[in-house]
Amino acid sequence: YTQMNSQSSRSHAIFTIHLHHIKAPPPTEDNPNDDMDQKNSEPVVIQSKFHFVDLAGSERAKKTGASGARFQEGVSINAGLLALGNVIAALGDARLKSKHVPFRDSKITRLLQDSLGGNSKTLMIACVSPARSNMMETKNTLNYANRAKNIKNKAVVNRDPRSRQILKLRQRVKELERQLST
Repeated sequence: YTQMNSQSSRSHAIFTIHLHHIKAPPPTEDNPNDDMDQKNSEPVVIQSKFHFVDLAGSERAKKTGASGARFQEGVSINAGLLALGNVIAALGDARLKSKHVPFRDSKITRLLQDSLGGNSKTLMIACVSPARSNMMETKNTLNYANRAKNIKNKAVVNRDPRSRQILKLRQRVKELERQLST
């Protein structure tokens, strides 16, 4: 609880879901109903990770009236948000692309490293207040979101090259067996 927000938990929250989906291999062209061929081919494995993140807002200590432990919480939250802002700036600014991205500067940036600068699709929702008293916080949030919008990730499906090679070899063996039997 602070003077700015009586409902605030004053913490970040990350909820992560790992999905591991195994798809049965498609039936072969020459015999679509043959279960034996399906058992011998490689299943397709798809792994996904979803991070749902709720960041605590950056609040000025003077406005919150926090002291003691609450003040230290605010300092810690603001330090994490600053580190996240630095990562977002480094990833979103083309001039800084060649420089080091400081993912290890805070726990929050380390946890979100693959979402921010990795092989992923990321969606950010910025919550702002229409109240005149929160105008500076709203402006800062919008600037933060604008910098995040500049991050361009190209998500591609990762495939194990050995699995692909094994599948090709198995298909080749089937083709050669078919040629021998005719």
